Formats: sequence, structure tokens, C-alpha cells
Amino acid sequence: MIKLVYFLPLIMCGLWFWYLKSHNWTIRQGWKGFAYIIAFNIAIAVMLAALIQLTQR
Repeated sequence: MIKLVYFLPLIMCGLWFWYLKSHNWTIRQGWKGFAYIIAFNIAIAVMLAALIQLTQR
């Protein structure tokens, strides 16, 4: 489960980078996508941490 928190953002950013390059867009044009990916993955990490804390009792 911890691997998911580390590898999912890398995989998603890599796919987004590939998408940008395949459509001849610059990274500057796709920065908002990277921000959404990071925010989404932070939300997942926070939810997983909360679930771990709740189920340890």
C-alpha cells in the first residue's frame, strides 16, 4: 500500500508528460495537469493515513 503512495504520482506524471509530448505541447502548457495530479495524490495519501489511524484502535 505504501508503494502506491510513492509510485502512483510518478506513473501519473510520466503518463501526463508523455501525453503532452505526443500532442506537441510544452510542460508550461500542461503545468495545471501536474498540479491536479499532485493534489489528487496528496488527497489519497491523507485518506490512507486517516484510515490507518482509525483502524489501529
